[in-house]
Amino acid sequence: MQPARATRVARALWIAWAVIVWNVVFDHVIVVAGREYLSAAVHAARSGAGYLGMDEWMRPAVTRGLWIASASAAAILVTGLIASAFASRMPEPSLNER
Repeated sequence: MQPARATRVARALWIAWAVIVWNVVFDHVIVVAGREYLSAAVHAARSGAGYLGMDEWMRPAVTRGLWIASASAAAILVTGLIASAFASRMPEPSLNER
């Protein structure tokens, strides 16, 4: 494979991995917050504390999910782009060294 094409493919794969990780992390944070809300709502209903609003639980979870997912994806993206930049600058081995 040509070095320029290999670099483009590597960068595309790092970007795809960052997007996938962002989605997985965001989804996980939302699912965990939903489970915590359901648990707290059941506890509030059984103890007679009254109605527990979902917005009070989920709005902070969305914000937290955005930050955590973005930080995770950014770390992967920065690592991948720096690694591919270094790899593209390395000299290609000659036929005698292979």
